[in-house]
Amino acid sequence: MKPEAEVPRDRITDPVLRAAADLAACLRFFSRVPVPAANRLDDPSQLPAFSRAAWLVPVAGALLALPPALLLALLGLTDLPPLAASLLAVAFAMMLTGALHEDGLADVADGFFGASRRERRLEIMKDSRIGAFGTLALVVCVGLRAVLLAALMARVGALSAALLLILVEAASRAAMVGVWTALAPARPDGLAAASGQPSSRAAMVAMLLGLAAALTGLALLPAPAVFAALLLAATAATGTALLARARIGGHTGDVLGATQQLALVGLLLGFCLAQ
Repeated sequence: MKPEAEVPRDRITDPVLRAAADLAACLRFFSRVPVPAANRLDDPSQLPAFSRAAWLVPVAGALLALPPALLLALLGLTDLPPLAASLLAVAFAMMLTGALHEDGLADVADGFFGASRRERRLEIMKDSRIGAFGTLALVVCVGLRAVLLAALMARVGALSAALLLILVEAASRAAMVGVWTALAPARPDGLAAASGQPSSRAAMVAMLLGLAAALTGLALLPAPAVFAALLLAATAATGTALLARARIGGHTGDVLGATQQLALVGLLLGFCLAQ
């Protein structure tokens, strides 16, 4: 009887090392956190290979939400008003990410509604200056995030609201991956194009992880609230994708950031809508 062939160790360890390297690359890309090289497969000087690593984007979102969620839970133990606590948590989250997605939302608002031609819209979106539409979009979006998070604190408590914050940060990034996969790059020389299009497999796993994150909210909220959140997030992501295709013919990094922000607001709004 022949002995069973031994499985090479690299076949077991390399996928784990690759996933760890991809996660580190995602954290580096989506935040200002100085993430060191995770292992021998991780090169901090390179962009993430999102064709393979996009499934980890919701995981990175959840990890980046941990510090703001912890801050929210701790502030909930004090006499600070919930709105002040939630606004500080939102500000901390923006500091960690360098307001990456918020910047995208502002650029999309300025570009999509401040010009009538595709080329001019893309030009405005590349401009680092912010206009009236971008300012209004930021004020409304950040304000809604803080107010809705404060409402959740009042309804389910600071600790549960902190857990929900982690879940919506993960789920909203899954929505972003969905739009990323559905649309072609609008600008061939842009960062979104250089980062690569997620594979259908990576996108599917990301969407399933995002769905699982949102459905975990059933442990803290009634079913109508969770399903309303899913519906609003899907509507926000789909609407952003359709508008992007109509206005600029595809996606950019700014469009993806706007998708994440609008899906995030949709999730929080849904959680607060239904009792």
